[in-house]
Amino acid sequence: MSAPPASPCASLHLCTGRRRLFAGLALLPVAALAGCGAFTDTQRAQPYESREWLQSGTNRIANLALRDNLQSVQRVQLSLYRRNPREWRKWAASADEATQRTWDAVMNDRPLAELRGATSIDAVRQAFELAYEGDRVAALVVGWAAMLKQANGDTWQQTLIDGVSAENAYRAARNFEISLWLLSARMGSDGKPLLLSTEISERGRNLLVDRELSKVVGRLDLLAAQADEKYRRAALDFSQNWLMGSLGPFLQMVQR
Repeated sequence: MSAPPASPCASLHLCTGRRRLFAGLALLPVAALAGCGAFTDTQRAQPYESREWLQSGTNRIANLALRDNLQSVQRVQLSLYRRNPREWRKWAASADEATQRTWDAVMNDRPLAELRGATSIDAVRQAFELAYEGDRVAALVVGWAAMLKQANGDTWQQTLIDGVSAENAYRAARNFEISLWLLSARMGSDGKPLLLSTEISERGRNLLVDRELSKVVGRLDLLAAQADEKYRRAALDFSQNWLMGSLGPFLQMVQR
């Protein structure tokens, strides 16, 4: 007995289903572009750069954290200069000029003469010595920037061959906490703070320095935890990939 002829309705339904499937697939790129567009108008969005092809997701996160930490340090520097104008006047005609000179020294690895080669936490300590005659704010920035660079694998821009040093990131976080304490505790010979940083008075509240340095501490602690977790997860990720590669097809056949 011959098989009954296929129903025209069934063919029609099949064709319609295929059309809907192809139409849905065609709309996927449009939806993806629309999804990407939803994030392009944030203030933190950045265009893609060619060097990102040499960075892993972990590298990218570390570089973004370093960028944000450096921006926090810059905000702290400007705030300290506003409250302590005597510091930038020691070697510049304006706070902006002192800021530019400081970051030129940082990015070009040119130590400040007054620091006598000190960097990292040693530069921070010198900034709070009573006998120090240089720009105390600039000395702090030089020390902080060096600690951030060391925590980032001793580079300003990580690539696939770099990584966060968990130990350096954790140590840097503690040194920033020490810096916060020194800002409030170190007094000059006149009994006043060597550097005015925060204010809670009838005139208002100025907690920018505390807020920005606390953000730096939080980011560094998170990077340290992530770096520690990376090595612990390496064996687990390998085992999971092997397990899913070997047993994945069989597990997919099991009805849930």
